[in-house]
Amino acid sequence: MSPRIVVVGSSNTDMVVRLPRIPEAGETVLGGSFLRADGGKGANQAVAAARLGAEVTFVGRVGADELGERAVAGLRDEGIDVSHVSRDEKEPSGVALIFVDERGENAIAVAPGANAALSEDDVERAGGAIETADVLLLQLETPLPTVERAAAVAAAAGVTVILNPAPAQPLPDSLLYRVDVLTPNEGEARLLAALPGDDATREATAGRLLERGVRRIVVTLGAAGALVITRAGEEQLVEGFSVDAVDTTAAGDAFSGALAVALAEGPSLAEAVRFACAAGAVAATARGARPSLPRRERLELLLASGR
Repeated sequence: MSPRIVVVGSSNTDMVVRLPRIPEAGETVLGGSFLRADGGKGANQAVAAARLGAEVTFVGRVGADELGERAVAGLRDEGIDVSHVSRDEKEPSGVALIFVDERGENAIAVAPGANAALSEDDVERAGGAIETADVLLLQLETPLPTVERAAAVAAAAGVTVILNPAPAQPLPDSLLYRVDVLTPNEGEARLLAALPGDDATREATAGRLLERGVRRIVVTLGAAGALVITRAGEEQLVEGFSVDAVDTTAAGDAFSGALAVALAEGPSLAEAVRFACAAGAVAATARGARPSLPRRERLELLLASGR
């Protein structure tokens, strides 16, 4: 049976411009190619999980506009259940403006639109799907009370909760103690731990988050891989994969979707993180967010070869 994943999160349309370098404040940099593609952390992670073989339900909100219709159609084409995607008559669909430089690094600005209206009532209407899932996957591009409610519904049903805490913001302990696996990057982890700069080592940061209730933490380290730390005292660096990166825009989303699938399938956390690292590495080798999300065959080739 395919793993059942529910993703509660955002759907955006990405407007991507490739540039020699990211502009500084007040600066205009002439760029090259332009790409418009479906995106949003939540929707990207849903697609990532679906392409890796999961049965995925997406809970989100789009505007009653052309961008929203296109976004929903794109999810449906990926085999994702969109019965819990609402159309907002007041707010437009979300949009992300993305700059990508020659090294594949990016800078992103988001106008959330209808994503900011995703409500606790929307979560309640999707309660049956959440309660029967193997994994609930969350991010922070939708209102925090909505994220908290989704985590509470899943935790009460014994469903594994994965939280990708991006974009970074302070989070209450009431949410963190319902999270089974937290997947911050180093900057997000430091913000959540709220430690002074000199004290914010990786280990101290993770320890502080464990104290706040998180069961397991996976600190993503880009090409270096990920650091796994658990409340049981386990600590392991899972090495990344060396690839020629051209665009890291959706690497984190590929990682999150793959981690959800692997954990639902039953491997150890370290094995699941290695699977997720491979997904992030493959995603970084292609341009655009949604187009770069890998299918399983490509991922397994990298896992087998290591390159």
